[in-house]
Amino acid sequence: MYPVFAAVVGTVFICLIFQNIISEKPADDYPMMPDAPNPPEKVSAHLYFANRENSFLTAEEHVFICSDDPGILGSAVINALIKGSDKGLLRTIPEGTELRAFYVSENGIAYPDFTEALTKNHPGGTESELMTIYSVVNSLILNIPEIRAVKFLIGGKEALTLAGNIDLRFPFAADMLLIK
Repeated sequence: MYPVFAAVVGTVFICLIFQNIISEKPADDYPMMPDAPNPPEKVSAHLYFANRENSFLTAEEHVFICSDDPGILGSAVINALIKGSDKGLLRTIPEGTELRAFYVSENGIAYPDFTEALTKNHPGGTESELMTIYSVVNSLILNIPEIRAVKFLIGGKEALTLAGNIDLRFPFAADMLLIK
C-alpha cells in the first residue's frame, strides 16, 4: 500500500510542477520596469571661512544637492559652515554650535536660528565676530539668489550681539570687502 501511495503523490507533484511551468507567461507579457530615477542634480557653492590670521574671508567650493527651496539649500550651507573647512581654513562658527532652524521670508530675509553655543563658545573680539557674521551672510547671499539679507537668531530669539561687539538687531547684507 505504501509504494502505491508514494507513486500517486509523486505523480501529482510532478503534474503540478509541469502545469506551473507550462502556464507561466512568456517574458514579453510582463510589464517593463520603469527606468531608474536620475541622480539628484548638484550645485556648486562658495563657502566663506577665515584665513589663518582671521583677518579676511576666503572662498572654499562645496557641492550640494540642488533644491528649488532656498530653506533647504540654506540649511545645508550653514551646516557645512558649522562642520568647518575641508582645506585648512579657520572655522568661523564655534565648535558645539548647531543650527536649530532655518527659514527665508517672502521678502528675502534668511533667519538662521543657532543654539546658544554660538555665543557661549565664541572667542569674542570685533574681528572674530565680523568673520563669523559675514562667513554666514556672504555664504548665503552670494550662493542663494532668493536671499538678500540675513537676520541672526540664537535659541529661537533675536540676539543683541554674538560676544559684545557687533549689533545683531538688524539684518545684514553681503560685504565683499571682507573677501580675498
